[in-house]
Order: sequence, then structure tokens, then C-alpha cells
Amino acid sequence: MTKTETIKHITGYITGFLVFILFLPALICGFSQIPHPLCQIPIFPINLIGRTIAVPLFMIGVVFAVWSNIDLLRKGKGGPTDVFNWKISPRSKKLVATGPYRCTRNPMVFGINAIYFSIAFYFNSMLSLIFVVLWSAGIIIYLKLSEEKRLARDFGDEYITYKNNVPMILPKITRDRAN
Repeated sequence: MTKTETIKHITGYITGFLVFILFLPALICGFSQIPHPLCQIPIFPINLIGRTIAVPLFMIGVVFAVWSNIDLLRKGKGGPTDVFNWKISPRSKKLVATGPYRCTRNPMVFGINAIYFSIAFYFNSMLSLIFVVLWSAGIIIYLKLSEEKRLARDFGDEYITYKNNVPMILPKITRDRAN
């Protein structure tokens, strides 16, 4: 990897960390703290229900988010940070369809969304949940309009076959344990 690519990778990961790991979770937490009565509508009648769901969901999200970033860098020789065709980090040179990518085409999105849903459930905040649902819908639209088209251009029939066999966001557990 060249010095420029290394700097772009570091920039991409720092940007992603600031936005997806610090800013958005803080925003989701913040929605649960707004003192207005409409903002205090709970998701579950008992807080313990949300917290019981939140903890394993958070852990699953972290595993998928970290695992997919490592595999994309190691196997794909690129990074995840490409927003509307603006390259923050170098794009993947190889299509990754193993590891977490054999379960879902977007394991980072699945992982991050699992973390965001876990935060809304943990704080038992309907406003936080509404934000996460809207965020998730926006991400799906972005993936359809931008990322999937770019991947089809970059990887051609290999990506189309992969796209036809692997779900977009929610993982499909496969019996094949290879990779």
C-alpha cells in the first residue's frame, strides 16, 4: 500500500469512527433524554425488556461491524468509506464474498444498525427508534442508488451473481462454514 493510500485509509477510518461510532450514537442517546412528554414514549412497557434485547444485539452489531471492516481491508484490499462516489479511502480492489459477506452484502451496515437499534432499545425511547428506522431506510436507499451501481460497474457479473444470492442487509446464516 502506498503512503497516499495509507493516509486515505486512516482518514476514512477516522471519519467513519467520528460519524458512525461517536456522533450518531450520541444523537440516538440524546433523543432519549429530551424532557418533552412526546419524546418520552417508551418502546417497551418495562425497561428490562429493551435492555435484555439490547445487550446481545449490541454485541452482534460490534462483531459484524469490526469483522467486516477487517475482511474488507485484508481480503478486498480497500476500505468501506466511499460516499456518493467520493473516495475517502481507497476502494476495494477485490469483491469480498466470504466471512461476514457470505451472510449479508452489507455486514457493516447490519452491524452499525444493530448497534443503533440496541441503543434505542436500551434507552427504551420511541423517538430514538423512529430515528434509527428512518436512518436505516435512508441507508437502504443510498445502497440501492449509489453503492450497488458502483459495485456492479467495478465487479460486473461477479457482483451481480453475488447480489442475487446474498441478502442486502439482514444476514442469512449459511451451512457453509468456509472462510
